Amino acid sequence: MATYEDLLIEADRKGLVAKEKPLRANNGRIKGDKIAINSKLNETEKKCVMAEELGHYYTGAGDILDQSSASNRKQELHGRIYAYNKLIGLMGIVRAHKNHCNNLSDTAEYLDVTEEFLADALNYYRAKYGKGVNIDNYMIYFEPYLGVLEMI
Repeated sequence: MATYEDLLIEADRKGLVAKEKPLRANNGRIKGDKIAINSKLNETEKKCVMAEELGHYYTGAGDILDQSSASNRKQELHGRIYAYNKLIGLMGIVRAHKNHCNNLSDTAEYLDVTEEFLADALNYYRAKYGKGVNIDNYMIYFEPYLGVLEMI
């Protein structure tokens, strides 16, 4: 699992400059080769925000602050999807299950993401895969609630 420090190193290797500073309007922002992360966040929150900002770097183009534009909203989602897959992914859900995580709180703690970030990721996976998805001999159910079954 990637740590906040791992993400900072990844950004540095890509030539990005990441700094923590007080931000009023949002928790993170990327502009050009500079990433700002809200210094008031805890380490787990910073990790989630940093993953999303890296997602914007890899998948986006230009200023997408104006979310009234459909194109900007789509690019915002692409950054988030990158972060969901980087920090959670379907196999992360399986690993959490194998480590006896039985609820959202336990799973978020195990994956070292916020509960809100995990809930948003699960909503995305539910929208993408529907009721469930089969991966590596496991069936992950998203409805009526999250469940993982090992297939024999």
